[in-house]
Amino acid sequence: MSQKDVKICVYHAGQCDPKKCSTLKLKRHNLVRVVRQVGRLPRGAVILNPFSERAFSPADCERMERKGLAGIDCSWVYANDVLKLFTRRASRCLPYLVAANPVNYGVPTKLSTVEALSAALYIVGYKRKAERLLSIFKWGLGFITLNQELLESYAEAKDSGEIVKLQKQIMSQRHAYG
Repeated sequence: MSQKDVKICVYHAGQCDPKKCSTLKLKRHNLVRVVRQVGRLPRGAVILNPFSERAFSPADCERMERKGLAGIDCSWVYANDVLKLFTRRASRCLPYLVAANPVNYGVPTKLSTVEALSAALYIVGYKRKAERLLSIFKWGLGFITLNQELLESYAEAKDSGEIVKLQKQIMSQRHAYG
């Protein structure tokens, strides 16, 4: 089965150091389109938002293929203010994953934009595309290595409900051993 070319767009809030910004590096490699206004995101795209009440799952694949995948690049310091703008759209949060980026290495859920986009792509079966995005960073493929088991489990889920159930199991196991 050949995969469609998923359009990836990122809202860039301009709150980071441009030299260290994963989104701007993705743009330089022509892997994402960057917009600076919320209204410029593709209408109907699946938007990755860590504060969304609905979990991203393989069930989002069809919408993502038709309308696109969107990320939000903002500083975690201002995340609450920026991410409130996206609650009414097709907003989805990623399940529990651990960051591999140099700023937040080992911190659960504090993913960089490239990690979030790649995780979503991986979960819906676009593993090569996920690896392509990550491959332009020295640490990038370490994200998949660090989260391989989790990503594979999430990719087997049917929908958001199953993702939440899986995440609860993972969290209780980690808490038991933690």
